[in-house]
Amino acid sequence: MSDTPIRYLRQTVLGDWGAAGQERIRQARVLLVGLGGLGGTVALYLAGAGVGTLLLNDFDRVDETNLHRQLLFAERDVGRLKVEAAASCLCAHNPDLTLEMLPVRLAPAALEQAVRSVNLVVDASDNFETRDQVNRTCHRLGRPLVSGACIRYEGQFAVFDFRDPASACYTCLYPEPDVPGFFESCSVNGISGPVAGIIGSLEAQAVLDLLLAHPSPWPGFLLRFDATHGTFRKTRLVRDPGCRTCGSGQPESTSGPPG
Repeated sequence: MSDTPIRYLRQTVLGDWGAAGQERIRQARVLLVGLGGLGGTVALYLAGAGVGTLLLNDFDRVDETNLHRQLLFAERDVGRLKVEAAASCLCAHNPDLTLEMLPVRLAPAALEQAVRSVNLVVDASDNFETRDQVNRTCHRLGRPLVSGACIRYEGQFAVFDFRDPASACYTCLYPEPDVPGFFESCSVNGISGPVAGIIGSLEAQAVLDLLLAHPSPWPGFLLRFDATHGTFRKTRLVRDPGCRTCGSGQPESTSGPPG
């Protein structure tokens, strides 16, 4: 414990964390796809926990309408690339981080290269095409995927641990983008800032559980949050044998994460 920085003391005193767990966190590499209300919340908590390397992927710029929920950013950041503004904030929060900025929409080959280089992936994107591509890449490479989404007063989150060949995937849940309302834009339908913070916080905890190899209640389940009624609803995910992503067999590689 004496070699662990004081800043992490309140988590390393947890009996199932300790100095060994903190070292696992320090050596970890995590890809964050999307730095909005979800991804920004995840990034702040992972930076605070001391995750060693964060790959930040977002091609967008900070808009003033982002500021009510995207707490990585301040008024001075409006117009900046989100990855640059996020890096400034995260480095100020924890200067020991290593950050890799990916300010582009990742083509399939670039996404595969990024996913191969990390322990796990957080999908905090805002469109079906990206979620689908990230899901397929993580499944093929056997990397765990933590996925979240939110709109209006509703949010959802799920963990797909593709190290388990029996894991369902995002495509099992949404074969096509035909769920009314859920894939619509926040700019049209609106979003409550705290809802994004709640779902992003759940994603961050799931990431830490996976990195620490803690028993986790999340893989294999979908959690839906409705702020209007103050309800959480957890349902089991069932793998679809006919799924176009995971229904035809095992991932190409189920080798453990790097490092």
